[in-house]
Amino acid sequence: MNRKGNEHNMEKQVLVHVSGLHMMEGDGQEEPVEIVVPGEHYFRNGSHYVRYEEMLDDSNKPTVNYIKISPKGMEVRKKGLVNTHMVFEQGKKNVAFYTTPFGTLQMGIAATNLEFKEKEGCLDMKVDYALEMNEGYVADCCLSILVEEKNDHFAL
Repeated sequence: MNRKGNEHNMEKQVLVHVSGLHMMEGDGQEEPVEIVVPGEHYFRNGSHYVRYEEMLDDSNKPTVNYIKISPKGMEVRKKGLVNTHMVFEQGKKNVAFYTTPFGTLQMGIAATNLEFKEKEGCLDMKVDYALEMNEGYVADCCLSILVEEKNDHFAL
């Protein structure tokens, strides 16, 4: 993403590709999840910020997602039907609370690998992590965030 001149604080319209994969223990089942949504991006104080909305149910109330990507790692915040603040840092285990209309879960997130690539008009962040729920191992997961500047041929 271009960071020249006064563009540090300008929001750019982007397409956000979010894909995740959960390898469940024991049964070898994979649960792929993928969405592509419009969003906004800006760069400030050495970090990239991405905001997008997603519909998680039929209530017509979007959940707003905020992603902060920096050389140190990635943070994901969700506000709406689901509320959480997840932190992914290499070699550290962080605790997050995942609040839904059905209750709150305690999650442990231990990032085992972070890969960040930045090129003109594109950010690519991949995170491999071990997921725990209520202090018990659940799955090895992979989360990929691809942010692309919108071009004219992306008609949404």
